[in-house]
Amino acid sequence: MLQSNTLKRCFSSTAIKRVGQEIFNDTKFQVTTYNRPNDLCITRGANDVLYDDVNGKQYIDFTAGIAVTALGHSNPEVADILNTQSRKLVHSSNLYYSPECLELSEKLVDKTKAFSGQFDASRVFLCNSGTEANEAALKFAKKHGIKKHGSKKQGIVAFQNSFHGRTMGALSVTWNAKYRTPFGDLVPNVSFLNINDELTKLQSFIHSNHEQIAGLIVEPVQGEGGIFPVPAETLIGLSQVCKANDVAVIYDEIQCGIGRTGKLWAHSYLPKEAHPDIFTAAKALGNGFPIAATIVNEKVNNTLQVGDHGTTYGGNPLGCAVGKHVIDTIANEQFLAQVSAKSEIFMDRLQKIKAKHPEHINDVRGLGLMIGCEFKESPAAIVAKCREMGLLVITAGKTTARFVPPLTITEENIHKGLDIFEKAVAEVYA
Repeated sequence: MLQSNTLKRCFSSTAIKRVGQEIFNDTKFQVTTYNRPNDLCITRGANDVLYDDVNGKQYIDFTAGIAVTALGHSNPEVADILNTQSRKLVHSSNLYYSPECLELSEKLVDKTKAFSGQFDASRVFLCNSGTEANEAALKFAKKHGIKKHGSKKQGIVAFQNSFHGRTMGALSVTWNAKYRTPFGDLVPNVSFLNINDELTKLQSFIHSNHEQIAGLIVEPVQGEGGIFPVPAETLIGLSQVCKANDVAVIYDEIQCGIGRTGKLWAHSYLPKEAHPDIFTAAKALGNGFPIAATIVNEKVNNTLQVGDHGTTYGGNPLGCAVGKHVIDTIANEQFLAQVSAKSEIFMDRLQKIKAKHPEHINDVRGLGLMIGCEFKESPAAIVAKCREMGLLVITAGKTTARFVPPLTITEENIHKGLDIFEKAVAEVYA
C-alpha cells in the first residue's frame, strides 16, 4: 500500500487533477449507463473503509462493492495470492486444465456438501460474473428439459421482484420492466409468479404446465428487489413440485451466497429435499476479482456434452486462486458465527431506529449481513445524506436501504456507521 506522503504526491499531480476534472466535470469517456455521484472517486480501500483521495474524504462502507468484497477491501492475503499467481500463470484458456481450476471446482463441491449445501453437488462450470453464471444455469436447465422430454419443455419460471442479471437470458428472467422493456423481445417462454402467493397456487401452476417448464429460478433472498428472504416452506414446496415433474430448480446465490447469510449458502438453511439441481455463485467468490460458478448435480450434468457452453476467461488461474482462498476462509464455523453475531448488532440497532421513526420506516428484515430497512418512500435523500456524512449505503428496490458490508467489518465501524445512518434519518425527517 502506498504511504500517505506518496499518496499526497500522487494525488496532487497535474495528471491526477486533470483526470479528476474529467471525472467530475465531463465524464466524456464513459458510456452513460451508470448513475454515479459526480463528487466521489474511490482511489483505495482498507477492509471496511473506502478512500477518495481526489477529494480528501473517507467512508465507512456498508456496500462491499454490492456484496462483493466479503473479506474486505485490499485484503492483504488476496493481494499476495494475486501477486504470486500472476507470476506463475494468468491465462491458458479452457482448451487445457490448470491446477487452480481443478482445485477450486473440487473445493466448491466438497465445501458445499460439508456445510449443508446442495447434498448432491457434483460438477462446476466456472465463468466471470453473476449474470454469466445465471446464463449457464438457464442453458443447462433448458438442455436438460429438451433432452429428457423433447422440445416443448424449455420454459422458465421466475418471480416478481427478481434480479438475475442484464445479459439477454438473465434479463429475460429479471422482473423489473425498466431493465427489460427498452430491449424489445427477449427470451420467450418465461412466466413470472408472485413468490408471496399461496404455495398451493404456485404449485398448481407448475404442475399444470410442467410439460412446458424446464426450470425454475429463484433467489433464496431477493436482493435487488428489496431484501426479501423467501420463506423456507415456500422453497420446500416449490422444490417438491418441481422435482416431482422434472423441473430443474435453480437457486441464484450470486448475492446471498458465500457466507453472506451466516451460512455458506442461503440454501444451507434448508432440508435436503429443498436443495437445488443448479445454483450459482459470484460476487464474494473473487473478493472483487471477476469469477463466478454454476454448480450442478449429476442429473443435470448427464444431459450436457462438449460444446454446450463455454467462455474464454472462465476459470482463469488468477480468479481460481483467489476463489480457493475465499472459500477456505469463509467455509469455517467460527467465521460464519461472527457474521451472525454482527447481523444481530445491525438488526438490533436498526429496529431501534425504526421504533424512533414509525411514521417513516415500514420494516427491517434480512438474513446475516444482507439486511434491508424499508421506508415509506424512496431513501435516496438518506443515502445522499449518509454519503455527505461519511457512510456509503445503497438501495434495493424503490424504498429500501440495503446493508451488505464486508463480512469482516469491525463492530466499531458497524456502530459508527449506524450512528451516521441514524443521524441522517433524523436530519432528513426533521
